[in-house]
Amino acid sequence: MEDSAVSVLKRAVELDEASRYQESLVCYQEGVALLLKVLRATKDEKKKNHYKDKISGYIDRAEYIKKYLEKEKEDGKYHKQIKIEENMKGFCYEKLFQEYLDNTVTEVWVEDPYIRQVHQLYNFLRFCEMLVKGPCKVKRIHLVTSHEEGSKKNQQMKILEEIEQSLKGFGVALDVLFSPSIHDREIRFNNGWVIKIGRGLDYFKKPEGSFCLGYCDFDLRPCHETTVDIFHIKHTKKM
Repeated sequence: MEDSAVSVLKRAVELDEASRYQESLVCYQEGVALLLKVLRATKDEKKKNHYKDKISGYIDRAEYIKKYLEKEKEDGKYHKQIKIEENMKGFCYEKLFQEYLDNTVTEVWVEDPYIRQVHQLYNFLRFCEMLVKGPCKVKRIHLVTSHEEGSKKNQQMKILEEIEQSLKGFGVALDVLFSPSIHDREIRFNNGWVIKIGRGLDYFKKPEGSFCLGYCDFDLRPCHETTVDIFHIKHTKKM
């Protein structure tokens, strides 16, 4: 466990020195938690004091970074980038979005050209479920996407209409606009936060079967490689 703690904390320092503060904060927190376990299992007083000094130093640095990031958020200068690697798990929609969905969020914009096929429409439905569950108080969702081709167009329209009717039961309006030229993928909240995902909402891999772990719980499902950029509208010209 000591080796694991050292490895994680070494990574924290490297990320810190590279100004990748959000990632370094996570590593500092994980490393400190591991080092605390090592401390509790240590009998030697000299080693205990050594670990206590190290833990104190890392906690102080983590607190400084946390306050720095909070100030960046307040000033609208915050930019967080998450790199999801191939086959990584633990990146359900709640993990990505809920930090920015406070109770001031009443309106959401989703621009994604690939809310067309059935599995992509299920992705959008799951995203809507997350919004309805709170803590935000969403009243309107705007979706801009592209039409499915051929005979599947009717299926796409029918499913979106069903989602629209279901949302009405929760007091949420859904506006759908179809654009043949849409390319960018972007999600915006009316509290100013913008989330850009390289693959849009469709970054999960197809489950191996209908009764595999991850079929229902997206946190357990492997992901495609993609990058997520999160920033505030103060640093964009578009809303």
